[in-house]
Amino acid sequence: MPKMKSHSGAKKRIKVTGSGKLMRRKSGSSHYRLAKGKSTFRRGKGEVELAPGDAKVIKKQLGR
Repeated sequence: MPKMKSHSGAKKRIKVTGSGKLMRRKSGSSHYRLAKGKSTFRRGKGEVELAPGDAKVIKKQLGR
């Protein structure tokens, strides 16, 4: 049986913390910054934990 390959796209976008939580970037921060207000842009900064349903799928893709 061959080894299971981890999903390259998921590997680049999702970070696993020491406690095992899956963190992702917030959406809407990559372009069209001038069209958005300051508060919208500020709200988009940082990272958040993945939703439980998404985490289940991504864990499988990362081979965890």
